[in-house]
Amino acid sequence: MADITYTHPDVLTIGVRDGWADPETDPTRIDWPTRQATAAIPFHVVDGRPVNPCEKTAVRYGRNRLGHWGEHLAADALVFANDTDGHRWIVMVERADGNGWALPGGKVDPGENPTTAAIRELAEEAGLSIPDATWHTTPPRYVPDPRASDESWMVTVLSRTHLGNAPRDGFPAVIGADDAARAAWVRADTYRTLTDYIHTTYQGRVFAAHQRMLATALDDITFVQGGQ
Repeated sequence: MADITYTHPDVLTIGVRDGWADPETDPTRIDWPTRQATAAIPFHVVDGRPVNPCEKTAVRYGRNRLGHWGEHLAADALVFANDTDGHRWIVMVERADGNGWALPGGKVDPGENPTTAAIRELAEEAGLSIPDATWHTTPPRYVPDPRASDESWMVTVLSRTHLGNAPRDGFPAVIGADDAARAAWVRADTYRTLTDYIHTTYQGRVFAAHQRMLATALDDITFVQGGQ
């Protein structure tokens, strides 16, 4: 099979115009030592071209649907609570781009702490501000984003917090905004419970890049016990 070269037209037009994409079309002219020095997950550069450190994708050359060459650092917020019947619920948003239901999250701005970014994205996408929450931030992880390529990929930092126990109708309200079509508390006793709930209630699916991360998080013993 021939190597595929692809960069979505929006990257080179809207992305460059709005600042979320590199205007440089030749990766060999990128200042790679600087980007490698600040990368959350180390990666190699071969013949001036970045190499995805974790997987081979369907697109060998180019940026597919992502804007920058190399690593994109994102932050995601996992907020959960237990109702009085002992069921666990988490906050999720339906992405406006049609890619399914995801955790509130987005790009970490230059110089921004990932936990701060996750809290900001939670407020922007789900309308949820919880200033007294205690957050636990996990190490950076690669996410298999369907928009990625072998030369442009996503890494995220997950921050999570537990709001305790309350009647289901006493959970703080959420509302979709910014990049989210809507936001909701989703039942998540297990990952299977989560996917079934989204399918049955919203005829939706979990965003591909968050499937593995959510499955791992929801099977974590500290979550089962309702801890941080």
